[in-house]
Amino acid sequence: MDLNKMLFMVGMASTTYALPCLGNNDTIPPTDSLRNILMDEVIVTNQVNHLSEIAKVDLQVSPVNSSQEILQKVPGLFIAQHAGGGKAEQLFLRGFDLDHGTDIHISVDGMPVNMVTHAHGQGYADLHFLQPETIELIDFDKGPYHADKGDLATAGYVAFKTKDRMENEVSLELGQYNTQRYRASFSLLNNDTQSLYVSSSFLTTDGYFDAPQNFDRLNLMAKYTQWNENSRFNIILSHFDSHWDASGQIPQRVVDKGIIGRFGALDDTEGGNTSRTHLNFLHTRNWDNGARLNNSVWLSHYRFNLYSNFTFFLNDPIHGDQINQTEKRLGAGANSDYTHPIRCGNLNGDFQAGLGFRYDHIDDLALHHTVSRERIGTFALGDAQESSLYGYIGTNLEWGKWIINPAIRMDAFRFGYTDRMAEGYLNRQESKTILSPKLNFLYRLNPHTQFFLKMGKGFHSNDARVVVAEEGKSILPAAYGADLGALWKPFPSLVLNATLWYLHMDQEFVYVGDEAVVEAGGKTRRYGVDLGLRWEFLRQFYLQADYTYSHARSIGEPKGEDYIPLAPIHTFVAGLNYKHKGWTGNLRCRFMGNRPANEDYSLTAKGYWLTDVNLSYRWKNLTGGIIIENLFDVAWNEAQFATETRLPNEAEPVTEIHFTPGTPFNARCFVTLQF
Repeated sequence: MDLNKMLFMVGMASTTYALPCLGNNDTIPPTDSLRNILMDEVIVTNQVNHLSEIAKVDLQVSPVNSSQEILQKVPGLFIAQHAGGGKAEQLFLRGFDLDHGTDIHISVDGMPVNMVTHAHGQGYADLHFLQPETIELIDFDKGPYHADKGDLATAGYVAFKTKDRMENEVSLELGQYNTQRYRASFSLLNNDTQSLYVSSSFLTTDGYFDAPQNFDRLNLMAKYTQWNENSRFNIILSHFDSHWDASGQIPQRVVDKGIIGRFGALDDTEGGNTSRTHLNFLHTRNWDNGARLNNSVWLSHYRFNLYSNFTFFLNDPIHGDQINQTEKRLGAGANSDYTHPIRCGNLNGDFQAGLGFRYDHIDDLALHHTVSRERIGTFALGDAQESSLYGYIGTNLEWGKWIINPAIRMDAFRFGYTDRMAEGYLNRQESKTILSPKLNFLYRLNPHTQFFLKMGKGFHSNDARVVVAEEGKSILPAAYGADLGALWKPFPSLVLNATLWYLHMDQEFVYVGDEAVVEAGGKTRRYGVDLGLRWEFLRQFYLQADYTYSHARSIGEPKGEDYIPLAPIHTFVAGLNYKHKGWTGNLRCRFMGNRPANEDYSLTAKGYWLTDVNLSYRWKNLTGGIIIENLFDVAWNEAQFATETRLPNEAEPVTEIHFTPGTPFNARCFVTLQF
């Protein structure tokens, strides 16, 4: 599985991270054509973020098997699905319950994935439109240290780049629970100056719940690339559509009493449907002096329709508490960033500047009261508009063994909300601007050892309904972070990294989409340690391991009542990869420790340890294999919440752990033909 002298360009990420402009034949070869990793050829330089370079190796050694696994390529990032597979996953990173994307900036080919002022939650990031086979690169970092990443980039960011070329390929995957996935990619144009391919997939499954999920998802993508002598141009068109049923989150007491099993449901009419279509234009221009200009323009159309039931008969003992969240959204945005080299005596480096905007127009932003998906009332209904204009400047200055990276970013927001349930359709507007300075240092002690210090201010915007309800207060709560770390290559086949980090979050107001209410949140403080290891041994084996510890507390609350619910404390992920003479194997373990489920830690979200395994064999152009999730059939809870609920036969409500069970032993077989 050789990366053919791929470099670990390790160090401080610059304020503008521009992915390489691939030449006519500069495509990453398919995994099966690689020999060994040859870590002794991996060198430490001072060019870009080392974590992203590590991710390149991880992705090639252990490709993603499903859209739900995509984000788990980020060390320390965990996910949880709790709505039948069609809803965006709940995310966890660095002591954050990120909900569905509130404090992590996610993009694909420069287009933001996060949905601001979303019907279900701020920053909602549904990546199910991205086919894992189309991913070429994953760029990421933790913390608010990058001037080209603005809104929501507090815990970190993840940026995906899709392939410019794909092979002709068809694939069939069959598994338990009536799981079927059909996939095909076709290269329609492929020469030295142009490429055009289409990639599609269709997934259907009943799921492992007692009530079938009836899950269907269709993905379509077309990408055109044109290379000129000093430039590259892309047009990307993508569409996905998904429908599903869900069994929701169930109270622990109904399982303990034998009313239903772990995979049962109290309301099996939950679920929904969603779709997203986007068009993306990318252009990169390079000059002989090393200057570069990147431009992107995107358009998006999105629909969302979700049915949930979290409290059963707590609020309405007659009809029940099922809700329906909806929205229709048109989005557009553009971004330009320019990099110019600096040469002045012994001082070298580059200057970066960027400018961009985003606009979201959201209609029918609603919270309805439903019974078995039939509407019987409306709690909230309105239309929202949110626009932002941003710019940033920064430099990377190289001075001896040092790199100094100062930068500053400015974001200007305008929020609007029309309450269609108010008399006369009340319309209100609010505006706010924020400055976010960044300062990063890197010191390269020798070719094998490097130290870094990152400091920066970031923010996440609040829901437009919060902004107008609070009359502009705490529109853009700030985050202040610092990372101190090192990367060390003690042996030719071994790379280690370690980071100590700190993050402070300012006051914020949160719009609870499930209840159409505004809740005030206080200041928080988080700190912790990240450790990583990458080791190649015996030329056929590659070991990757990442451990994180996070300490998360609310500020100003009494000791013992200051826990942040669901904030992860200990996480560990390890993978052992093997490739030899057509055989490819991957054994992967992931662990999340116990966490507080409420502010006083009287309820516990239980941890888990899971083991997955993949094995495949390639003969000429035909590859077959098996994917097994939860090899040892561990009974684990994927999503857990402390929730107050009442059942039909209960006189008083009960607050306890509610959970969505994780997948049991789940085996799938696949066969892929390239032609």
